[in-house]
Amino acid sequence: MTYEELIKRLDPAVYQSLKRALELGKWPDGRNLSDEQRSICMEAVIYYEDHHNTPMEERVGYLDRGEKAGTACDPSVSRTAGKSSNGAAGSDQYFEVKS
Repeated sequence: MTYEELIKRLDPAVYQSLKRALELGKWPDGRNLSDEQRSICMEAVIYYEDHHNTPMEERVGYLDRGEKAGTACDPSVSRTAGKSSNGAAGSDQYFEVKS
């Protein structure tokens, strides 16, 4: 059985258990996930969600950017504005907060 066949047959309850283990960083019995287990769980969850056409907003790792989409707070926006030619931050990137 290939990995893809295994994911196709994965029970939804097992998927939820893997997803929960990733969220908490530990198995249901309380043992911590090792780095290798975390990586394998993440891969299985991603394959499962892709194969079952899980909506993007329900997938592991989805970030709802809401009102911040397309603004400087959005990490997908280029951060070149306000930087000098040597890559240093420009003065327009900072502001002083007075109390």
